[in-house]
Amino acid sequence: MATSQTPHASPYIVDESTEGVPSFEASGGDWSEIAEEAARLGEERIVVNMGPQHPSTHGVLRLMLEIDGETVTEARCGIGYLHTGIEKNMEFRTWVQGPTFCTRMDYLANMFQETAYCLAVEKLLGITDDIPERATVIRVMMMELQRVSSHLVCLATGGNELGATTIMTVGFTAREEILRIFELITGLRMNMAYVRPGGVAQDIPPGALDTVREAIPVIKDYIRQLGDLMLANPIYKGRTVGVGHLSLAGCMALGITGPVLRSAGLPYDVRKADPYCGYETYDFEVPTSTEADSYSRTVLRMEECYQSLRIVEQAADRLQAMGAGPVMVADKKIAWPAQLAIGSDGMGNSLDHIKQIMGTSMEALIHHFKLVTEGFRVPAGQVFQTVEHPRGELGVHLVSDGGTRPYRAHFRDPSFNNLQAVSLMCEGGQVADVVVAVAALDPVLGGVDR
Repeated sequence: MATSQTPHASPYIVDESTEGVPSFEASGGDWSEIAEEAARLGEERIVVNMGPQHPSTHGVLRLMLEIDGETVTEARCGIGYLHTGIEKNMEFRTWVQGPTFCTRMDYLANMFQETAYCLAVEKLLGITDDIPERATVIRVMMMELQRVSSHLVCLATGGNELGATTIMTVGFTAREEILRIFELITGLRMNMAYVRPGGVAQDIPPGALDTVREAIPVIKDYIRQLGDLMLANPIYKGRTVGVGHLSLAGCMALGITGPVLRSAGLPYDVRKADPYCGYETYDFEVPTSTEADSYSRTVLRMEECYQSLRIVEQAADRLQAMGAGPVMVADKKIAWPAQLAIGSDGMGNSLDHIKQIMGTSMEALIHHFKLVTEGFRVPAGQVFQTVEHPRGELGVHLVSDGGTRPYRAHFRDPSFNNLQAVSLMCEGGQVADVVVAVAALDPVLGGVDR
């Protein structure tokens, strides 16, 4: 491509020094204009859109491909079709309302956004060491269940995009086991806003640990079925082995993390490198490989599911051993919502709690009113907190000006960074391989566009 910045009538710079063949450098505009410029100059170039409604683009992702026959000569991503303004909206809501927004970013990994945000708020408040151990263990258990759920969607949709519908049905059937647990504990299957600054919204209900333990062998069996359907399948291997290759150097240059980075041989995992929520006390391994292709990422995600279930088993044992206890920080100026309970009418504040604040204590009523409507104040400062998200390193940068809502909330979503690798993974390959490469990246556009 040309590098000269000489002014030109069109938004594209033409360089005819390369063996007499004009090449184009896009300096603005849309690819449709590049195609028009090429057509005006008599160049036979094909630029096609894949998406933003294509079933293989994992949401509303637009891929702009220049092809020569079946070979992709250039690939670019177009994002922004799912823009929600979540980060800006969070500046106009209280600190407690924040999880209700950020949980909707990456809609397949809600717990990770909630936990990262709440850990950051707790750092600003200076209450990290005051969070009840039971709440921390519940956070770990829920996050690891969600990691398995997210990986199952990646494997299921990746198989379906290659034409293997059975892989999809098995993967989503396995995910249902986890969603039932989420519904039992939080009342919702997705977008739970269950993790709150200071702890979690409520304790796990009676019998939930038994449900978790019963589900684990069922989920493992489904994962084994997926292994039989995918890893030993010659057609699946033919489509994925050596496809979407991204070396360790490429990952490091682009800031790629998660299974894609670990498939290139680097065992980087925030749970080990910079532990949070007591992950240093759990027994688990960080699987890696060196093939750095789409097939190896499939194997890695399956192995990560087994490792996550190991952590879930340990968390369930700890919750059983410690017995009932608080799941929200003791400071009543932060602990909101208070005393949620599951009753015949669904989920809300317990009747005893309502009677206490409404009928016996005027001070409690005033405090509850102020806490819910105005929120608590967070000391001025800024903080950056990371967690190991199913797709890589998720970071949250919070800035407080001392008020009752964030001055700034910004997330480093791994899908956004990982999408930079699309051109490296796809250029020089076949059009059909683009589907495989994007599936191996496992981007979720809710987190990308925010």
